[in-house]
Amino acid sequence: MTQGPAENPAHSPAPGPAAPLPAGIPVNPLSLTVDEAARMLTAAGGKRVTPEMVQADIDAGAPAATGGKINLVHYTAWLVREVQAR
Repeated sequence: MTQGPAENPAHSPAPGPAAPLPAGIPVNPLSLTVDEAARMLTAAGGKRVTPEMVQADIDAGAPAATGGKINLVHYTAWLVREVQAR
């Protein structure tokens, strides 16, 4: 069983602010790149989530579409299931 970014000590966030989402450029939460997902999760949660953390979750079974796009709703549901399974 893997743990989500906030629960896994191996996912220790790096210090410093996350890169902001580009202003004026629409971001589709149903089709995010790994970098966009990391920035969006950081902005929403107040804790830094790195692209490496998101990629580690994908490597551990988090859902991702062909081409590596992430549906934030499906990814969040996967994280919740992972936390509940502990």
